[in-house]
Amino acid sequence: MFFFLKSLSRSVHDDEEPQEQPELSKTDGGSNDDGLCTSLTVWRKSLLISCNGFTVIDSNGNLVYRVDNYMGGRPKELVLMDGKGNSILTMRRCKNLRLVDTWVIYGGEVGDHCTSEKPIFYVKKCINILHTNKSNVLAYVYRPPSDKRYAYTIEGSYSHRSCKVVNEKKRVVAEIKRKDAASGGICFGLDVFVLIIKAGFDPGFAMALVLLLDQMFS
Repeated sequence: MFFFLKSLSRSVHDDEEPQEQPELSKTDGGSNDDGLCTSLTVWRKSLLISCNGFTVIDSNGNLVYRVDNYMGGRPKELVLMDGKGNSILTMRRCKNLRLVDTWVIYGGEVGDHCTSEKPIFYVKKCINILHTNKSNVLAYVYRPPSDKRYAYTIEGSYSHRSCKVVNEKKRVVAEIKRKDAASGGICFGLDVFVLIIKAGFDPGFAMALVLLLDQMFS
């Protein structure tokens, strides 16, 4: 299975121009040089047969992120792990009675009772009842404790795998792009797509946003 992922990743990136691989450790989108970005292949499938989830590999075919969802359906919690199985981020649905689908993101792994844990972000689905949303906003990302001013917006269409994460300065810090080409006998559909992260934006956090888009719009 892993050898298949390696060949899949290389075929996805074969037609892309070589790009410098920067160190990405911040989630503030402060450094946003369009010439520097990293590209990851996202496969909407877990490596474990009995699970739903995601497998994320880099341009060299290395496993960088994984998600294994044993519950199926609409889980209340998602855990993003690195390639070695270490928990990076935990995402939980808000338990309060809100009409809007809202998730809380914590750093690392949290226990069953996480009242002492401080969330690092909230992600709220954009609901447009009157269908007047000309900017195609899918979700808003807030830094706690305030939910009045958002730090990022996610725009586009997840069902078409065409989305952009935009910061407060209206700069694109991450993108989801569909891969339509057929290469090496492999046809890329909605389950295989590319996540492009600009320099200065945390790729793990970008992948967490992909997971929440999948929960909100799948």
